[in-house]
Amino acid sequence: MAGAAGETIESMTDRYQRMTVPVTIEGQGPFRFMIDTGAQATVVTRGLSDRLGLKPLGNATVVGMASAQQVQLVELNGLEFAARTFDNLHAPLLEAQHIGADGIIGLDSLQDLRVLIDFREGTIAVDDAEALGGNRGYEIVVRARHKLGRLIIADARIDGIKTAVVIDTGAQGNLGNRELQERLRAKKLEQVRSTDVHGVDLVGDLDFIDAVKIDEFVIQNLPVAFAEGPAFAALGLDRKPALILGMRDLRLFDRVAIDFESRTVLFDMPRGYASGNRGMRFGGIPSRF
Repeated sequence: MAGAAGETIESMTDRYQRMTVPVTIEGQGPFRFMIDTGAQATVVTRGLSDRLGLKPLGNATVVGMASAQQVQLVELNGLEFAARTFDNLHAPLLEAQHIGADGIIGLDSLQDLRVLIDFREGTIAVDDAEALGGNRGYEIVVRARHKLGRLIIADARIDGIKTAVVIDTGAQGNLGNRELQERLRAKKLEQVRSTDVHGVDLVGDLDFIDAVKIDEFVIQNLPVAFAEGPAFAALGLDRKPALILGMRDLRLFDRVAIDFESRTVLFDMPRGYASGNRGMRFGGIPSRF
């Protein structure tokens, strides 16, 4: 990987309320890639690979929310975004209709960097922490542990239950595992359905969590779909309470920064938020997650 100082990229919002950025590949493009802090590998779509004539490398297993499947790998060189160039990536091939973009920027391209999502401005910035302003302006800085490239907030509390929380910019809504559902004795208000990166449906039981406490702030009335998918098992979180927190509700904050170098997650509280009031509340029942 090589490149100059990072830059802020104006983002586009796709139909699943996630942010995408323009990239080029060996000078061609721009193409629309999603930043996904829950994906281990950078991904390209089959159509884009055919267009660029990328070299096949064999196969690998890609774990989605609902399924784990063998997919073809291709060699990806000259991937440029945020004033950086990435080479020698082994990129899985997925279908465009299942990811809603031309590709995915995964954890293999994000290590040692900070991803800053500014929901006020609708931008994503990728660079080292100092270049992105350090920790100035963030009311909450939470240390996370590192596993398989992901950052996991290990000591969150959900209705008093210690829960591992994963910040996933590739997920639309929130997904809790069955262990969390059982510990909460959560009810099923209705069933909701989502489709993973392989096109496989995941059916979950929708309920609302009274309070999610991360460090010093509390999120109230959070909608969560409960299901058991292979993503939890891959992280070793299938037998302990765990929650994947997606983009829809991250938008509650003005900014969220995920710093892989320092293994911290930083939250900039919304304007009008009083330091003495650590509660934020959601309302309404979502039609999907």
